[in-house]
Amino acid sequence: MKQDIFRQPEALRETKHSDGISLRTIHIWLIIGAVVISGMMFFATYHLSSRFRFLTDASEQQIELRKAARELMDASDYLTEKVQRFTIDGDRRFLDEYFSEAFEANHREEAIQRMTIGAASTQALQNLQNAMESSLELMKQEYYAMRLVIEAKGYTEYPEVLRSVKLSEADQVLSAEDKMRRATQVVLNEDYYSLKEKIRDSMRASLNELEEMAYNTDASALESMREELTLVRIVVVIQTLGILFMVWLTARLGIHPVLNAVERIKADSPIPEIGANEFRYLARTYNKMYEVYKNSLEHLNFKASHDELTGAYNRAGYDLLVSSMDLSSTYLILIDVDNFKTINDTYGHEIGDKVLVKVMNTLKNNFRSDDYICRMGGDEFVVLAVHATQMQHHLLETKINQINLELADTKDDLPATSISAGIVHGVPEKSVESLLHEADEALYETKHRGKHGYTFA
Repeated sequence: MKQDIFRQPEALRETKHSDGISLRTIHIWLIIGAVVISGMMFFATYHLSSRFRFLTDASEQQIELRKAARELMDASDYLTEKVQRFTIDGDRRFLDEYFSEAFEANHREEAIQRMTIGAASTQALQNLQNAMESSLELMKQEYYAMRLVIEAKGYTEYPEVLRSVKLSEADQVLSAEDKMRRATQVVLNEDYYSLKEKIRDSMRASLNELEEMAYNTDASALESMREELTLVRIVVVIQTLGILFMVWLTARLGIHPVLNAVERIKADSPIPEIGANEFRYLARTYNKMYEVYKNSLEHLNFKASHDELTGAYNRAGYDLLVSSMDLSSTYLILIDVDNFKTINDTYGHEIGDKVLVKVMNTLKNNFRSDDYICRMGGDEFVVLAVHATQMQHHLLETKINQINLELADTKDDLPATSISAGIVHGVPEKSVESLLHEADEALYETKHRGKHGYTFA
């Protein structure tokens, strides 16, 4: 039966030949038809695409302008958040973040610049500039509040712009605690929030103006596009009929042997070397590659994917695992042996190697047989805990604590050690490189806190 199917194209060619139709003639007419239909489609779509480009450019410009307008409000809110948090606890970090946004990021100034370049309406730009002026006025109050905090905390190094801010005589004589309280009042009082509301009103007015501009532009462009669509519809119908005919003819003359070959490939079996000479050649080539592939899998060297010292997967094994693993249901645990260099320097590399073997055995005993343990090099390991949900934090915490408890035991005459871990759970939209990077940052956080523990990313 299968031989009959594969021989169907040959039978068809004989029938067509008796009817006076050759594959060469069909091929030439298919080319001519494709050129004619493509020319018609090009002519019709050229006019439509020009209208579409105009609409797209206009829409992108309006989106950019609205984005710029919103960025100004976001930047103002960001500055408000930082100055309020600075006045509450006096943390220098919030002061630095405030001025980084105000003088380095310059999101508000960039928003104004984009609005100007984008040729927004005069009214929309004016409203945005009014919001900017109110924002600058708001900054004066924020500077005063920050100066109060600086005086209260006794900071000696701070941005130059705050040095010119002078406190009132009444505020100057306040105690440090009262200055902090006064600073908080300055950025939380009614006047402050009135200015904030004024900024928002200007922003809303600017956005409303931009929305109206966008609506008018889109309406005009869409009306022009409707006039071009009729011709395109006609050409699409002709093209569709032509494509259907080409598909039918191609399937009848050549697709069936290929479909049968695909089924054999899906079934992971060799392709029968039957059909046309060209297809026989492809089948023979595939079968040779298939045989080499099978032999390679059967003779895969254990040492090529495993670490010789510990028996864990090596870096090559790790790469092979993650390339075929569903990371969305996997915990990636990056592990470092604490103070391993000190162990090597104090006891020698032979003891260091034994410690690494002990770490590997301890990991193996505490994780499931389904999980994969990889040695990435030196004293760095990766555990891939598969088929695990994000709700298993407590279980992993227990495992890490147990591992550190066992590694601290010196009954085997090996020096006590411990591990630090960074743990991240995979998500479909993240690559393995990004997950490993997040785990590395979590591991760094563990070491920064004093090692001997874990951090979830």
